[in-house]
Amino acid sequence: MWDSRARDRHWNLKEWPLRETLKAGMPNIVNDPIVSREKIIFPPLHIKLGLMKQFVRALNTDGECFQHIVSALPALSFEKLKAGVFDGPQIRALVRDQDFVRKMDDKEKGAWLSFVAVMENFLGNKKADNYETLVATMLSAFNDLGCNMSVKLHFLYSHLDRFPENLGVVSDEQGERFHQDLKTMEDRYQGRWDKHMMAEYCWSFNPCRPVDVIERLT
Repeated sequence: MWDSRARDRHWNLKEWPLRETLKAGMPNIVNDPIVSREKIIFPPLHIKLGLMKQFVRALNTDGECFQHIVSALPALSFEKLKAGVFDGPQIRALVRDQDFVRKMDDKEKGAWLSFVAVMENFLGNKKADNYETLVATMLSAFNDLGCNMSVKLHFLYSHLDRFPENLGVVSDEQGERFHQDLKTMEDRYQGRWDKHMMAEYCWSFNPCRPVDVIERLT
């Protein structure tokens, strides 16, 4: 069983003991699983977001690379940048930004270029024949940069064989829509996250609202 707190072992131990049971009441298990672990699909969008998060969190906030992200994405708050919270369009904008790579040192460049290679040749419609080498190169570069081993990095490090043959057939449309909807809601609340914002977001999905309430909202 992978231990997120055992950071001194994350980049050295690839095979972790398999949890024998997932019964509710066992350590770290609140409810019985809805589906068996064999049927769980790793969503490529969330893997990308997790990789981007670890890359940015490993950057020096005073360095040229991080400061370029600040200037390239002015709508993103410093708190979100520091925490590595991005969405798909923001990542794609940085991939297209040719000046971004010029602001990196060797370790940052190695991690970023290998991350882009994995996005384009594994976490999408195309699965290159050498995808295992591409993923291994990226993981090594992330380790050199000082990235923490998050659970999403762990998926690539220890469970690469569990990914479907073509990740492009796994739709992330709902996940992307969720991030875009929350971004719109956050802009409306001027970057403030609280129970009122989440209540309004959840209320927008209520199909049973009375007609007069809907008319008042519009």
